[in-house]
Amino acid sequence: MQLNIGVVGNGSIAKHRHLPEYHANEQVNIVAVCDVIEERAAAMAENYGAKAYTDYKKLLADNNVDAVSICLPNYLHAPVTIDALNAGKHVLCEKPMATSEQEAHDMMQAAEKNGKKLMIAHNQRFVPSHVTAKRLIENGDIGKVYSFRTTFGHGGPEDWSIDGKESWFFNKHEAFIGAMGDLGVHKSDLIRNLLGQEVIEVSAMVETSAKSNTNVDDNAVCVLKMENGVIGTLTASWSYVSREDNSTIIYGEKGIIRLEDDPDYSLIVQYKDGETVNYQLGQIQFNDNDGQSDSHVIEQFVDYVLNGGPSPVSGDEGKKSLEVILAALKSNETKQFVQI
Repeated sequence: MQLNIGVVGNGSIAKHRHLPEYHANEQVNIVAVCDVIEERAAAMAENYGAKAYTDYKKLLADNNVDAVSICLPNYLHAPVTIDALNAGKHVLCEKPMATSEQEAHDMMQAAEKNGKKLMIAHNQRFVPSHVTAKRLIENGDIGKVYSFRTTFGHGGPEDWSIDGKESWFFNKHEAFIGAMGDLGVHKSDLIRNLLGQEVIEVSAMVETSAKSNTNVDDNAVCVLKMENGVIGTLTASWSYVSREDNSTIIYGEKGIIRLEDDPDYSLIVQYKDGETVNYQLGQIQFNDNDGQSDSHVIEQFVDYVLNGGPSPVSGDEGKKSLEVILAALKSNETKQFVQI
């Protein structure tokens, strides 16, 4: 069985992640690409033998397209996803899934109404070290979890985005949120998934301190409280001028799990009795590794559409991870703890 894919938005995330991974999947045909910049769409179409569009609605009207990846600026995620679902297409939408809880709800309703599949591209759930850590936590290897810290920071989108310093990432109208939407939402989704717990309270300080060309946040520090009482920190930054930091540490009664915190071992468990276990599970995807490692998002989406089962990252899961980020913004504005 083959899946005919269209990719809407041909910027860096499509160029380095979605399109190469679809192309490498034997069950996929890339049949259409779309970008408002004609030259960009034409180049991707030539690379992958697809039809080029500059109007996404014309791509959605193409009966050859079974499913689409939405790789657009954040403010377009919800409206284009809803249009795609209403056009009878399955959807893989980049994160953050929307700019508000209402938009996320509307996306989920559109999927249900049209009987189509919706997945949000939270790739950190599928990183081998994170998958292994989740299993260790569930199996009780480190006992009761006491606390955590999770962070994602690098030098900023200008080094990654196809548009450099002119990227939509720096425009509040298009991005709606800065480092917290770009990086922080990855970690809100990861910590929810690792601990199997929902965030119920957030306190945050969100600032713009490193970039002069933007009115969105570039540094944020959040304190999260989980439903079982575990507290920890989440940080997101566009101000790390050397190697990016994509690490997470889980502190438990029997040991400490260190994720993506060491250049040689992607997972390290330091037990209370002095034993240390090192795991080499492959490197997490860094923005500067040019897509050399697989995000696993595409294979998950393709399998979901072709074979059914529950969504690997459902609209509801995407919404809950978004709610943490929205709560952080509200906390910063009100200078109060925000309950979810």
